[in-house]
Amino acid sequence: MENPILVEVHRGEIVESFHRGVICVVDENNELLFSLGDIHQMCYPRSSMKFLQHIPLLESGAVLKYGFTLKEIAVMCGSHNSEKMHLETVASILSKIGLSELDLKCGAHLPTLSEDIKDMYQNDKKPTDIYNNCSGKHAGFLAYCMFYNVDTDDYLNPNHPLQQQIKKVCAEMYEVSEESMIAAIDGCSAPVYSVSVLHQAIGYKNLAAASNFSEARKQACALIIEAVKSYPEMVAGTNRYCTDMMRICGDEIVGKTGAEGVYCMSLYNKKIGVCIKIDDGKMLPQYNVAQAFISSLKLFPIEKLAPLHKYLQEDILNWNQLKTGVLNPSELLRIELKRQFI
Repeated sequence: MENPILVEVHRGEIVESFHRGVICVVDENNELLFSLGDIHQMCYPRSSMKFLQHIPLLESGAVLKYGFTLKEIAVMCGSHNSEKMHLETVASILSKIGLSELDLKCGAHLPTLSEDIKDMYQNDKKPTDIYNNCSGKHAGFLAYCMFYNVDTDDYLNPNHPLQQQIKKVCAEMYEVSEESMIAAIDGCSAPVYSVSVLHQAIGYKNLAAASNFSEARKQACALIIEAVKSYPEMVAGTNRYCTDMMRICGDEIVGKTGAEGVYCMSLYNKKIGVCIKIDDGKMLPQYNVAQAFISSLKLFPIEKLAPLHKYLQEDILNWNQLKTGVLNPSELLRIELKRQFI
């Protein structure tokens, strides 16, 4: 059975293409509040797992020992643009633990923004691993290794103590067995594990509803939420949905994108978890669905959400900047959300 169409691409009067997918919303008791599509579909959380991957570090004494700030914790949880503010914050983490960007093993790629790429070439620079959008995550990984005095050269090996602890903690947060999590390699070379859409939503619910966990786990989850809502620019950056959404909605919602069309959110005051997966892996539709969901809630005045409308209904422009079409939530999604939440 096919998943429903969640997003449509219109050109003129015609639906030119569309994106199928899944959305799952659970409450603190793991009961379904809303769903469309196969919520048991397996996929990889990709970078949405970052909010959970640093729980082992935050449960240790590393924050106190190294004096990590909320800003630094936020960039550990981010997929950043490699803007100056991001590079400086990652460098600060590495300096505090006595390492450098040479110790990062995430691979190098160009910054996200064209102006930063232009500046790099004008100054005859080449991207290094610190420019990787996952360098903050990797700096956090290295901090764990330094705190526990374990090998920093092989920290991406799935059998490394760090990665074994991350898998254990993620299984607990997603409420699945470690054996059910199929390992693969993420874009930044770190291990990533398969989890159903339902259990990804449960994982983000548990960021706010960690009552069954230890006090250290509760504090770690609370610290992640506090960091990313306080410094949303560290989670993504300029012209990015995660940053723009949390700047406006951060008093109620934190969220994180993942590659191949994954978006997860925690409505932490209400102890609600959300996971979205776009079947074809396109990135833009996940933001349309996420914003459609947020807009259907009664948490925010319409005027407060106005700056996010561009993510709800995105104009498609050609090279002459002429509007050729629009990307927006499907009628089915809008009807079902309205029926449930408005």
